[in-house]
Amino acid sequence: MIKQTNNNYGSYVTRFNRNFYSEKDDFTYIGNGDLGGKAKGLAFIKEKITSHYKGIKSSPFLVYIPRLTVITTEFFTIFMEQNNLYKIALSDLSDERIAHHFLRAYLPSHLNGELWALIAKVNTPLAVRSSSLLEDSIDSPFAGIYETKMTPNNQPDIETRFHKLTEAIKFVYASTFFKNAKAYMKTTSYSIRDEKMAVIIQEVVGLLHNKRYYPDISGVARSYNFYPFSDTRAEDGVISLALGLGKSIVDGGNVWTYSPEYPEVTAPYNSTKELLNNTQLDFWAVNMKPLPEYDPIKETEYLVKLNLQDAEYDNTLRHIASTYNYESDRIDIGINSKGPRLINFAPILQMNLIPLNQLIKSILKLCEELFKAKLEIEFAFTINAEKKELSRFGLLQVRPMKVSNELIEIDESRIIKSNVLAASNNVMGNGTIDFISDILYIIPKNFGLKNSKKISNEVSAFNQKLQKNKTPYMLIGFGRWGSSDPWLGIPITWGQIAGTSVIVESQLPGLAIDLSQGAHFFHNISNLGIPYFSISNNDKFSIDWDWLEQQEVIDQGIFVKHIHLNSPLTIIVDGRKRKGVILK
Repeated sequence: MIKQTNNNYGSYVTRFNRNFYSEKDDFTYIGNGDLGGKAKGLAFIKEKITSHYKGIKSSPFLVYIPRLTVITTEFFTIFMEQNNLYKIALSDLSDERIAHHFLRAYLPSHLNGELWALIAKVNTPLAVRSSSLLEDSIDSPFAGIYETKMTPNNQPDIETRFHKLTEAIKFVYASTFFKNAKAYMKTTSYSIRDEKMAVIIQEVVGLLHNKRYYPDISGVARSYNFYPFSDTRAEDGVISLALGLGKSIVDGGNVWTYSPEYPEVTAPYNSTKELLNNTQLDFWAVNMKPLPEYDPIKETEYLVKLNLQDAEYDNTLRHIASTYNYESDRIDIGINSKGPRLINFAPILQMNLIPLNQLIKSILKLCEELFKAKLEIEFAFTINAEKKELSRFGLLQVRPMKVSNELIEIDESRIIKSNVLAASNNVMGNGTIDFISDILYIIPKNFGLKNSKKISNEVSAFNQKLQKNKTPYMLIGFGRWGSSDPWLGIPITWGQIAGTSVIVESQLPGLAIDLSQGAHFFHNISNLGIPYFSISNNDKFSIDWDWLEQQEVIDQGIFVKHIHLNSPLTIIVDGRKRKGVILK
């Protein structure tokens, strides 16, 4: 039988047919609506990627887009209207209450029939991912704004697996209207009513290890590096790698970041101790055990967080770890000796045991040519140590990046201590801003990482007030903004600070935390053109805290102070030289 195809998406994308569905149908769609931004990006590159790497007979890799089915936006519209959900969705109810209403609603009967047929033939762990109409656009990428739900999909009966899948789909639908999404939407030219959600059901890249399922390596690669170091250039790009699921990277955790042009070069750390303090210590996997609790509105319901001892037991550190030698105070490649493990991927990047870096560079170049833009890719990689089959490189997402070409020059004669609030040689962005008269800053004497979650909630409350009044502001804090790890910085989501126009991160004595270039938080900042200042304790012009303390206080919490200036600041950022200055 000839399968129906949609010519807009190419011959590699076919309509789901419950009577003839098989493993060979690796990119299908259900419905007559739109695939959404994320799925269309994958459809755009699928034919080129697949044909290109299939033609390389001697390749040690299978390069592919993991098998997926897309529920088009048609069913989102039907679901919302048949269940009268818009009133609930657009209300001020909490995310939890909105999610509960969506979970009690019914999916369209035709969709249920298709999903039952799908789940009857698929037994691998699944990622249920958002692919909204607006997602992955260059001006408003919505990176990490909507939810993803992974399911083990290993229950013996079809009915249970079907119900877990439908719960995950309704959870992703509900996330269209969570507070994070609503706040982000206010920063765009769109209305929340313009948004329609398609959903991707995709096989998780990974291998089974002792009742946990995860890839050996997850990664995010960018063809443009906003924070090059040593001899690297912005055009060289940047890659972040992690053990396990990519959640460690996109949530801003400690991962390994390097330049693809200089894979053997370590990012500058002041000491071996500092390097060890910034290594990955835990990782995420899909939990394949019977689950202890039922929590359908929790993103990590089916995930488990593990430590490096678990990975060593699974034999998944062999290609990615090194060992600290106490006696010589050095890092030895591999795990052949006893000592603390460092996840630096040295066996691959320095010894080239697996030519992964060359592959990533090749894929970045190919995708750049297709999109005709700087871009970011997300991927997952499994290593076949026994060589019985090829190692597998799964391409999960491709999204364009916004890089400004506006020529900005900073007049050095204006940079004198009396008129500078802060200046840095480590700034992301490009352009001039001269309309900010309001500042939110973390009170230094009250700051502590143990209070980081409380601080994020307080910042969010201030942001809501300022955003409601359409007041642009600068945000100043410590550590890594947007990290999900409260011991690396302030674990804030993008929606909680969506009204900000400039972000500053500063170090405190003894707190040296590098930026997280792989985070969804970081991608939104770069594509929205929000300047991001990283100011170290060694900078010539660190933050003038005394001057901030002298300004008019509008409001103050336990950790956060809102001040208003008599005249607006002038923020100048030279993106070519990565220099920036904030003038009083």
